[in-house]
Amino acid sequence: MLKEATKKVDILIEALPYIRQFYGKVVVVKYGGSAVEESDLNHSILEDITFMNHVGIHPVVVHGAGPFITKRMQQAGIEVKFLDGIRYTDAAALNIVVDSLNEVNRNIVRELKGFGNEAKGFVGKNGELITAEKKKGSVDYGFVGEISGVDRKLIYSLLNAKIVPVIAPLGVDSAGQVYNLNADTVAAEVARSLDAEKLVLLTNVRGIMTDVQDPDSLISSITLPELRRLIEAGVVTGGMIPKVQACIKAAERGVRKTHIIEADILHALLLEIYTDKGIGTEIINQNA
Repeated sequence: MLKEATKKVDILIEALPYIRQFYGKVVVVKYGGSAVEESDLNHSILEDITFMNHVGIHPVVVHGAGPFITKRMQQAGIEVKFLDGIRYTDAAALNIVVDSLNEVNRNIVRELKGFGNEAKGFVGKNGELITAEKKKGSVDYGFVGEISGVDRKLIYSLLNAKIVPVIAPLGVDSAGQVYNLNADTVAAEVARSLDAEKLVLLTNVRGIMTDVQDPDSLISSITLPELRRLIEAGVVTGGMIPKVQACIKAAERGVRKTHIIEADILHALLLEIYTDKGIGTEIINQNA
């Protein structure tokens, strides 16, 4: 019993320098995929966010709902179509996107409150936290947008009141039109606008690996120049590319460290932020 208690104390002692270092700092956490549907993962992630909130970090949550949206579209008989990795979003699809994100957002806010936090959700026209315009280019993606602004003052006012913002990836233009946005891009832009200490992307892989078939090839820490070389060499591929690009964009604009970690690991956030070795990949902006 005493040995077990001593281990717990050792863990707290290891976390103490990080608690001091990140006290009062903003950390943006993005998660989606299966993690927004599986209650155990939700509880683990939201418990971590609660811990962060109660030891002085200012967490901001950005969430997606990709698999949930796909399932709802299929049930409604709407074709699921991706163009260049972007979900084509016509009017019917947009209604499902908004409804799905509303449901996920409400669930996250409810669970955060259940853990003793104050939390406020933002979905599209709800507060118009994110302004956007239709995505430009040679391809028409429907109601898919690009971010034109983030209301940082509103977010800061919530953080100063110890309220956790929970943000869905939807933007609104000056005419009130809602646009579907990429959740990783939203998280990066929110982190940049808030001068965040960290941006953490929760995903379905351990992090950046030189060989996706070999878990031991995980890169625990990498600088921006090193990461760009990996992209050019074709080491970073597929669905990891937009996540890495979001991290690079945030880092280039002042976010000191960005992280890509696996959501399936219980208490992944705490293990990455409050332990010496971490569990995923940290991307370091040496100039921040």
